[in-house]
Amino acid sequence: MSLLQVSGTKIINEEGNEVILRGAGLGGWMNMENFISGYPGCEFQIRQALADAIGQEKSEFFFDKFLEYFFMDADAKFFSTLGLNCIRIPFNYHHFEDDMNPRVLKQSGFKHLDRVIELCAAHNIYTILDLHTAPGGQNVGWHSDHGGHQANFWYHKDFQDRTVWLWEHLAEHYKSNRWIAGYNPLNEPTDPTHTSVVAFYHRIHRAIRAVDPAHIIFFDGNTWAQDFSYFGDAPKVWDNTAYSIHDYSPFGFPGAQQYVGNAEQRERMQRTYERKREWLDERGLCVWNGEWGPVYARQQYDGETTEEINRVRLHVLKDQLDMYNKDRLSWSIWLYKDIGFQGMVHVSTSTPYMTLLRSFLAKKHRLAADKWGADDSAVKHVYAPLIAHILEEVPPQYRAIYPAPAHRLIDRVEMLARNILVSEFLVREWADHFVGMDKEELDRIAASFKFEACEKRGQLNGILSENATVA
Repeated sequence: MSLLQVSGTKIINEEGNEVILRGAGLGGWMNMENFISGYPGCEFQIRQALADAIGQEKSEFFFDKFLEYFFMDADAKFFSTLGLNCIRIPFNYHHFEDDMNPRVLKQSGFKHLDRVIELCAAHNIYTILDLHTAPGGQNVGWHSDHGGHQANFWYHKDFQDRTVWLWEHLAEHYKSNRWIAGYNPLNEPTDPTHTSVVAFYHRIHRAIRAVDPAHIIFFDGNTWAQDFSYFGDAPKVWDNTAYSIHDYSPFGFPGAQQYVGNAEQRERMQRTYERKREWLDERGLCVWNGEWGPVYARQQYDGETTEEINRVRLHVLKDQLDMYNKDRLSWSIWLYKDIGFQGMVHVSTSTPYMTLLRSFLAKKHRLAADKWGADDSAVKHVYAPLIAHILEEVPPQYRAIYPAPAHRLIDRVEMLARNILVSEFLVREWADHFVGMDKEELDRIAASFKFEACEKRGQLNGILSENATVA
């Protein structure tokens, strides 16, 4: 066990030897996401809906058991047997602070976070703490858990003040833990000015360093961890800091050009990856790929095409790893566990949770109610007239609303109409599946997320294991 540091472009241990962090993100755990665990909308919505449906006490019991079962010793042991050495832990600020009682630290937030950090340490796994959801929403995504389409974190100083306050407490709590590789203070910011994010990073860097001078700080680029061009000279005053890109390849998602791995496609993938890190490389800075990876087809939805789709997606994965290995890049694939779309392990379709929600999940899939990697073929005709209407009425020069190009006009319309509006009408329907259950039944449902109840994505894990210790 050795405290890690940044030295030039590398992460090193206390003996000065390079350490390449290769692992996964524990998405969907202390920051729940709809496509990962099957609910519609945002986490705050389903927590409230379940409390309304079955009562606050039983709702809190269910979610606490979910957090317990989602990652246990068996998970850490399996992860370590693959040769992987780092887990990025996304968490939601709601675990540590209540919006109606701001700046009062909820000690209960440390219960499961401490537990998982200790489990990982026991299996020689470093952790990176990632604030995935900040007050007000630091980006326009569902995973910022604010339920809207504006990143209000950038418009209200108090949201930023509360985030600084929270990181001061987190740094104080974890400053002596040498199994923590570092802190990732803000996931995927989308700051419309491109400069407020830099000012905030100055604040958060000073605040953390005043408490904890030792741990690495990992800063995401703006616009979904892709743009560092406005950072200017700031990195010169940020000591022991690495910079996070997120490198999802479009080839790994539905609707993309069929990937065959020819020279043209590989060159395009290489250019996209290099463009994200170009600014950093020109300045000799340390790069970490905090998120990446394709999504996968599922037999219950994709039928006989499942195997071929996944063969292609794994081809994309392997070609990405070839690029990363050449650069000795540290990475954290998205993600470790889910209900079957992207995880290294996934909840079996025969479990009580998946059985209970089978019809609802099929409906949610058909409606393309989740944003991430959705197949909208069944509802495309519903939204086409609305998109056509907006295209007809809005001149081209007014169609690009930040964070374009990541969100084109069509994406924005679909997000508002399908992934926010339709989704919020599905929330109570999800919660009503639990009505009438006692705690024993709720425990049984939550236990569906135990490692023993999960299936392993063998080919994916084999590829990751083969690349875990590449020199």
